[in-house]
Amino acid sequence: MNVLFVCSGNRARSQLAEGWARKLAPAGVQVWSAGTRPHPDGVNPMAVEVMEEKGVDISRHYSKSLSDVPLDVDYVITLCSEADAACPMLSVRVARLAWHLPDPAIAGTDERALRRLFREIRDEIERRVRELFSGPPFRKPKPI
Repeated sequence: MNVLFVCSGNRARSQLAEGWARKLAPAGVQVWSAGTRPHPDGVNPMAVEVMEEKGVDISRHYSKSLSDVPLDVDYVITLCSEADAACPMLSVRVARLAWHLPDPAIAGTDERALRRLFREIRDEIERRVRELFSGPPFRKPKPI
C-alpha cells in the first residue's frame, strides 16, 4: 500500500500529513507528499517546529512536485480544494480522499495566532491519519 498527500505548495499541510503518516503507518506502507505548485522556499519552518513538539522530525523534508513522486498509488489525499481541482487524475487503486483544511501558512503575521493554527491543523491531520490507518485495508482483521 502507498499513500500520496497533495496540496498546492507542499509547504505545510501535506508536509504535516507526510510526517504523521511516516510515523504512524503500518509496516510496508510507503508515504509521499507533493504540491501542484511546489513552494520555492520549501517547507514552512513553523511546520517543522510544531511537528518537533510532537516528536516528529520533518526537518529534512523538501517541497516536491507531482513529477517527483510515484503517481500510481493506492490513496491520494488532497489537503485543499485548489489541489483537488488542479490535481491531474492520478491512477488511484483504492481511494481518492479530500481533507480540505485551512492553510496555516497564510494565517497572517501574528506569531501566536499562526502557531496556534499550525498546531490545530497538525492535530487534526494526526487524528485523520490515525483514523485512516486504523481501518481496512491497513488494519488486518484478526484471525478467528
